Amino acid sequence: MATEPRLIHCDPEIMGGTPVFVGTRVPVKTLFQHLAAGDPLEVFLDDFPTVSREQAVATLTQANELLVAHAHPAWRVRAAGIAPLIAGPHRANDS
Repeated sequence: MATEPRLIHCDPEIMGGTPVFVGTRVPVKTLFQHLAAGDPLEVFLDDFPTVSREQAVATLTQANELLVAHAHPAWRVRAAGIAPLIAGPHRANDS
């Protein structure tokens, strides 16, 4: 059985132990900060060329999978029920 390559590395000798992308000194949190600020992935990749697109996408995919896997089941059901109301043309308080 093949193991997935490590995406993130923590070493006290590299950036004081801050989680970084493997093979770089780029903190993983910078990816999330760029995206939270509204920057497209391309801007992050241009700013940090030592991080590959594959590393960034795999990290985002893994983060998404972990969040979904650890979401409370009741929240997932509520979120599924609310989503059509948010996305639909009419909202409950528009009447």
